Amino acid sequence: MKQIITAFFFVVFSLMAQAQSRSLPDFTDLVEKQGPAVVNISTTQVVRGSGQNAQPFPFDEDDPMFDFFRRFMPPRQPGTPGFPGAPAPREFESRSLGSGFIVSNDGYILTNAHVVDSADEILVRLTDKREFKAKVIGADKRTDVALIKIEVTGLPVVHLGDPNALKVGEWVVAIGSPFGFDNSVTAGIVSAKGRSLPQENFVPFIQTDAAINPGNSGGPLFNMKGEVVGINSQIYSRSGGFMGISFAIPIDVAMDIQGQLRATGKVSRGRIGVVIQEITKELAESFGLAKAQGAAVNAVEKGGPAEKAGIEPGDVILKYDGKVVSSSSELPRLVGATRPGSKVSIQVWRKGATKDLTVVIGEIPDEKVALKGGKNNKPTEQVANRLGLIVSELTTEQKRELKVSGGLLVEDIRGNTARADLRPGDVILSLISRGVSNDLKSVEQFNKLLSQLDKGSNVTLLVRRGEIQTFVTIKGLPDKRNE
Repeated sequence: MKQIITAFFFVVFSLMAQAQSRSLPDFTDLVEKQGPAVVNISTTQVVRGSGQNAQPFPFDEDDPMFDFFRRFMPPRQPGTPGFPGAPAPREFESRSLGSGFIVSNDGYILTNAHVVDSADEILVRLTDKREFKAKVIGADKRTDVALIKIEVTGLPVVHLGDPNALKVGEWVVAIGSPFGFDNSVTAGIVSAKGRSLPQENFVPFIQTDAAINPGNSGGPLFNMKGEVVGINSQIYSRSGGFMGISFAIPIDVAMDIQGQLRATGKVSRGRIGVVIQEITKELAESFGLAKAQGAAVNAVEKGGPAEKAGIEPGDVILKYDGKVVSSSSELPRLVGATRPGSKVSIQVWRKGATKDLTVVIGEIPDEKVALKGGKNNKPTEQVANRLGLIVSELTTEQKRELKVSGGLLVEDIRGNTARADLRPGDVILSLISRGVSNDLKSVEQFNKLLSQLDKGSNVTLLVRRGEIQTFVTIKGLPDKRNE
């Protein structure tokens, strides 16, 4: 009987082990087939420093050797040659590490722009230990994609997949050289898709929890079919190390960039010349929209493509080239991916109705022009209005300087309104409520419009700050007797 029970439990545990092994993914075949197409990239940059400001070690702070030298080199004595305190050399070599992957058998390699940025020498090492000097075909800092080339043929190449087919929760694999450890493999799942990051308007990032560390940058992210779906680009971290959140550039975005870099050495992007803002629930209510979607137009560039097409401040862009604009972050990607000179239909929401316009797409210049701030006047003694604002009418000189026909200057903010995104010196151009925009010409008009609104209403203001316009929503209008 004891033998029968033992045999029974043995069979049960065997079946459980088999079931568990079937439920966990096996990456061995993927790594064996795709690993040879992943490369290690090391760069050297000659840094010219002077005296005390020069780096004491010939490594970047992200380089694993920097921490080694900082921790274990003996303290340097002032005045000793080669030690801190002595005059530093005028030139030294800064080294950094990254990853990349081969996209054509004649030596074209994709990586991150920040991996090869300002490099004087780029060295590519294959898994068979062969090394080649590489040249940069082109780099695009806006998407952090670079295309480099080594002079060799017959190379293994990766297979490309469709990042749009990825599902959240799906297994993915990263291969790269974290801290210089060649062809290290890490795995995780797709945490989210279409992530927008600050200052990253042109990339709908893939978020994963696959471990990514310094040296992984530029390496491929694979799906379980062994297809590249992204380029590992950056991590979110408070410590500088991996914390479970990493981001990859979708491979379709990267391949479009590499195609342009390969053909012309640069990337052309479309622009329409508007400043936009996300539509919140409160803004949607003010504009009379059924739901919070689209991109609110805060300002329109004078003489730009949008102005020529008839787009106005206060419009909400609902569709671009037939595609629904669900959030404001989608619009820069759609416009940027459009070739300059193309004609595109745009649907806007204006004063409670949709309007279809056609815009001829312009081109984003290489450098952005910095905006200058406006001047503020000293506060005058006035009583705060129903919103808790003390405002005054613009002088003729102020209107001329701001190039506006009207508006009210915010001189002070009191009460609950102080929590809103308003500042003294802002200029309120219009008040928007129930889908109607009212341009402001006088303090009397502004107060009259406020008096017509019900208690608890949300008020949206179009505000000019320097040369930038933005919508500010103030929630919960107080009772009239509290003016």
